[in-house]
Amino acid sequence: MLSRHYLAVSPFFHDFWRIMAGLIPQGFIDDLLARTDVVEVVGERVQLKKAGKSYVGLCPFHQENSPSFNVIPDKQFYHCFGCGASGSALKFLMEFDRLPFPEAVEQLASRLALEVPREGGNQSPHERRERQRREQAREEGVNLLEAAADFYRQRLTEPAAQPAREYLEGRGLSREVMHDFGIGFAPEGWEHLKHHLSKLGVSEDVQIEYGLLIHHEESGRRYDRFRDRVMFPIRDWKGRTIAFGGRVMGDAKPKYLNSPETPVFHKGRELYGLFEAREANRKLERMLIVEGYMDVVALAQYGIRNACATLGTATSEEHLKRLYRLVDEVVFCFDGDKAGRQAARRALETVLEVMIDGRQARFLFLPEGEDPDSLVRSEGQEAFEKRVTCASGLSEFLFEQAAEGRDLKRMEQLERFVTQALEWISRVPEGVLRSLLLKELERRSGLERERLDAMLVERAAAREAQQARLRQHQQLRQHQQLRQHPQQQQRSQPQQRQPGATHSAPRSTPAASPQDGATLSDAQDEWSSLEAMADAGFGDSEPDGWQPDDWQSHGEMPAGQGAQAARATPARSQKRTSVSMLTRLLHLMVHEPQLVAELPESNEWIEGAGEPVDSEDAQLLDDVVRLLKAGQYRSPQVLLAHFLGTAQGPRLEQLAARELLIPRDVRSEELKGLVEHCQHQQARTTPEAEYQALLAKEKRGEKLSAEEKQRLMALLMELATRR
Repeated sequence: MLSRHYLAVSPFFHDFWRIMAGLIPQGFIDDLLARTDVVEVVGERVQLKKAGKSYVGLCPFHQENSPSFNVIPDKQFYHCFGCGASGSALKFLMEFDRLPFPEAVEQLASRLALEVPREGGNQSPHERRERQRREQAREEGVNLLEAAADFYRQRLTEPAAQPAREYLEGRGLSREVMHDFGIGFAPEGWEHLKHHLSKLGVSEDVQIEYGLLIHHEESGRRYDRFRDRVMFPIRDWKGRTIAFGGRVMGDAKPKYLNSPETPVFHKGRELYGLFEAREANRKLERMLIVEGYMDVVALAQYGIRNACATLGTATSEEHLKRLYRLVDEVVFCFDGDKAGRQAARRALETVLEVMIDGRQARFLFLPEGEDPDSLVRSEGQEAFEKRVTCASGLSEFLFEQAAEGRDLKRMEQLERFVTQALEWISRVPEGVLRSLLLKELERRSGLERERLDAMLVERAAAREAQQARLRQHQQLRQHQQLRQHPQQQQRSQPQQRQPGATHSAPRSTPAASPQDGATLSDAQDEWSSLEAMADAGFGDSEPDGWQPDDWQSHGEMPAGQGAQAARATPARSQKRTSVSMLTRLLHLMVHEPQLVAELPESNEWIEGAGEPVDSEDAQLLDDVVRLLKAGQYRSPQVLLAHFLGTAQGPRLEQLAARELLIPRDVRSEELKGLVEHCQHQQARTTPEAEYQALLAKEKRGEKLSAEEKQRLMALLMELATRR
């Protein structure tokens, strides 16, 4: 029941929303809350500080000066002793974000890349069968990964795993540590796990979906992903297996092999060893970030139980937010070579964004040729922990990196040092740390604090100006065509260049875009060159990108030449114009699926996008919109999952991988403008098509009715007026 998750929602309204949303199954809600960390959800909206086993902060539901708002991770529950507000992560979203029940469920589910199933509603038989199939597959996958982990652990005890046991014992690992981390062995062979899980009734499709099997498209063969490797289960914050990492015992490549992204596993969020560290010490104060699984396990073997590792990715802001919700200090551990220094610099740039007051970051560099695994075995626990304690602090490392390779006694080199240091300091949130960094920069550079503050303001203003230029670009693309007079649209059609012809406008002030049919002279003061416009995102929605030759300046054309110029336009440009409109629409829907709620009820407006309705992109857009409306999906991952394995899947994946440069606060307006343009174009072309159809009927000798003749004359007058 929801009450045991402290939902604190009236049963009447709970049932009401479930009925209105198409009955979200109770089992799904229970599972969703069990897989959600309330500390993460609340911590993204309220600044929390660890206090014993709980987290405290200022209550977001009433005004207070001292914190009385508590979040208890063990119970997955929040409570304010000041106003009495309390509940689960779901209740918090409903109260804080003012979301109705189904939207709060959708938001929690999207964090885990889950699709919200619904019972009943206005679903077709096919949609119900598809929903039931997906729900069954999800339920099959709930225990699948744990069953695979049990399989790998069991295989480690068998005679065939003797080389794996010798390898682990040779690395100094005890049975206790191997048990704590659930280490196992994937036997050599192609179908051991596949056959084992199939006997348990798990379909091969589900095994593929959860990353345990590989499907070879050319041969059609399906086989185990992990073979002849030591296996490390990757666990979520509750200790449930969500993925695997496999390490070879010899020199084969790749040395480490991770599970792919699955419905329950996202590399950019998870950290190997974090669950085990929390289990070993509930009062963690410091976390150490290392490179590989063996580093984490080897450190644990020597009593250092506060290490974790990223999963083949650089440390992300999401990783750091999770760690800083547990501890106040994070230590990055890197090799001492050039690659390690470069990785540390990237980590510095990432951690600056989350360095609110009270948090610490340190950087530990190991002797060249050593890693945590080898170093702790040669030095022991005490010596290694001394290295951690003496690791460089964030401020020390920041100024060291800013000064690297520069002679600060030379004026020009000092200027570059100050510029780089200020760039990094500007990323630190306002607070004591930022003030101390500026004070240290003042000491090292000799510049007055007032001048440094002014430079920070100038830097912030430059960022704002860049954002303003992007917004201006967005507004131009969104509204220019709609505001143009038809004659201006005619004049802006690209003309065919004659041999030897040159542009009448300099490259630095392009006057028209073949994509938009829009004059850009209003923006010429803001953009210094076509290259600068490309850097800001112009043309990014084009599959091939636009080229400088695609931009021309056009004066007024003699009457009647607009259509001729349009006919003379190279086919490539005409195709790019139509593809651009559909590409922009698809790009927006893939990145912002929730905007489907703002689209017209009918999809007839797609006909005005400039491509035949039976073209691939037009059909794909129609399918995407219908799917999003029917399923009320809000997660891009869920949308992509629906098209996985289809011919359209790669197209959507390509768009999802391409960054959407439109600022979030104007994306809704961008979509509205594009749809209005399509409706405008549809309104322009439909009467002409109707007129041509009636005219063709008359030419065939068929007699028109009185109503048809009247309609023909009305269309003729309307089209003549438009032209």
